[in-house]
Order: sequence, then structure tokens, then C-alpha cells
Amino acid sequence: MYKRIILPLLFRFDAETIHHTVSTLLKFALAIPGISALCRKLYVVEDKRLARTVFGLTFPNPVGMAAGFDKNAELISELSDLGFGFVEIGTVTPRPQPGNPRPRLFRLKADQGLINRMGFNNKGAGPAAGRLRNFAQNRGNRQVIVGGNIGKNKDTPNENALSDYLSSFRELFDAVDYFVVNVSSPNTPGLRDLQERGPLTHLLTALQQENRQRSIPKPILLKIAPDLTNGQLDDIISIVADTKIAGVIATNTTINRAGLTTNSTLVEQIGAGGVSGRPLRERATEVIRYLHQQSGGAFPIIGVGGIFSADDAQEKLRAGASLVQVYTSFIYEGPALAKRINQGLLKNM
Repeated sequence: MYKRIILPLLFRFDAETIHHTVSTLLKFALAIPGISALCRKLYVVEDKRLARTVFGLTFPNPVGMAAGFDKNAELISELSDLGFGFVEIGTVTPRPQPGNPRPRLFRLKADQGLINRMGFNNKGAGPAAGRLRNFAQNRGNRQVIVGGNIGKNKDTPNENALSDYLSSFRELFDAVDYFVVNVSSPNTPGLRDLQERGPLTHLLTALQQENRQRSIPKPILLKIAPDLTNGQLDDIISIVADTKIAGVIATNTTINRAGLTTNSTLVEQIGAGGVSGRPLRERATEVIRYLHQQSGGAFPIIGVGGIFSADDAQEKLRAGASLVQVYTSFIYEGPALAKRINQGLLKNM
């Protein structure tokens, strides 16, 4: 019913507008007494065989919601009720920012993908931390793990980027289970320059120094772009070893437009932004496999990019991922996505 009736209706409206509308309706519906429990019965797959212990945390299942969907930590309970084992909020910046001008989110229906140039639009680290603490107090029996994806404000020059990352890290520390350092979004000018070996090593080393001052440090992961060369991926492997961060998320969106079936004129009209969804599947898997093989499995990898089914998830896991995340496919496949992936993974055990 979702694909035949609901999805065509949703696609009649602007992509970002309908995202906010659906999010609001989801929160409203699940606040009605009994609906949350019903959703959990319908969508949550509870099986100990699905649990994964990765970088010291136990995930109830390996399927998570990637950063970008719940930028402001407003939907953790709801996404947990739809069967996700973990939710990554953000990308969060120290100060609120509106992001890039709209329209900035576009569907590639022929490719089952999206192009976005959101630009880290969010309400800031402080409000996100407050909502996370409220969730922690009212989580009930939800076992969902929460990650905090952090970035810099658009108007912060790269030479001062560390102060932004440290600020959000400190603000969110007591409210999340793990951190993700985002230096790979193509939608903040100059941000990807921080992926170069020198700046990235400096950034991660400083965050780890801050982390080790805490009585119980939190896992820190790095989210990388799919557009890195093998030489740059080799640098990533070395940087992970040198800084001793917990792992890598592979991958963010791509600036590559090769292989799209969507009309090229339409793609040119959309303009800049990162591509996600099915067009990213193959490259994301290649990056995961390369990192895993070249490092000898030295660190955990969260695989993300083009996961629409249990077979897609299994592909990432076989390539070397320990966990997987979805985002674009949730829009195209609907609320039962996490359930279908988890059920499919169980069948292959």
C-alpha cells in the first residue's frame, strides 16, 4: 500500500516540506496512547541473534537511521518504534543555522535517489542535548543507541573548525552513546578540505585528547566521502590507527553524477549537492571493502549508501561493515524498512 498509494501522494509535494509534515504527523500519531506499543508490535524485530556489540556498545539490531533524517533529535522514540536499532542525530553545529537557501532537497525518482544541499540546517547543539536528555528520562523499554553527528558552522573558517567540533562534543557528551565527526558533507564550502591528512589528524587528535579527560570516553567515528581515492583511503586507515578513533562510517553522499538514469537536463537544473540512495550503493560497498581489506579489519565500519533491502545490507556486512544505516531508502520503501531488513538478515543466519 505504501508504494502504490502513499508514496505517489507524498511525491506530489516539495521533498523538504513533506519530510517535516510526515515527521510532525509521526510524532502526533505515536503520542496517542497505545499507538507506540502497536507500532513496536508491528515493526520491531526482537531477536538476540540480531544484537551486535561494536566499539563497546550493544546494538539491539544492526540497522540504524543515518544522520540527516533527524537533525535535531526530535524523532528518536518514533524511529525506535519503527524498528531501528540506533539513530544518529545531526549533523549538529554549535550554533543554530538555517542552512542553504531552499529548494535544497530533490528527488531522483528514476534512480531511487536524492540530491541534497541542505547545509547543516539545525537548531544547535544545546537544544539537541536538551531533547536527548529528555528522551533518556522517558525512553521506557526502548533499547535504541543514539549517535551524535557533529560539524562546524558555515561561517567558521577551517582554521577555527576545531573549536566548533569541541564545542558540540562537550555539549552532547552526556547525551549520546557515540560521536561521528562529519568532514565529508559536500554542502558546506571548504568542509571536505578537512579530510586531508594534516587537518584531519589534528582535529581527531584534539577530540581524542578531550575524550580521554572523561571518566568513561565515548567512541568517536569518522564519516568519509565516497569520492576519496584509494590513496586518500590509505591515509584514512593510517589516521584511524594514529588517532585511535573507534571506527569509520562509509559513506556520505557523492558529488559524482555518473550513471544516473534521471534526465541529465533535470540533474543540471537541480545543480549542486550530494547524491544518496541507489546510485551510491556500489561505490559505498567498494569503499567499505577496501578499508576492511587494506586495514585487515582493524576497525569497525558502519556501512551506508543505497541499502534498500536485506540483500543490500548483507552486501555491506560481507564487505566488512559491522552495522548499516539507511536514509533515502526509508523514504522510498516506507516505515517497514527496518523490519524487512532485520527479518531478511535473520533468514540468512
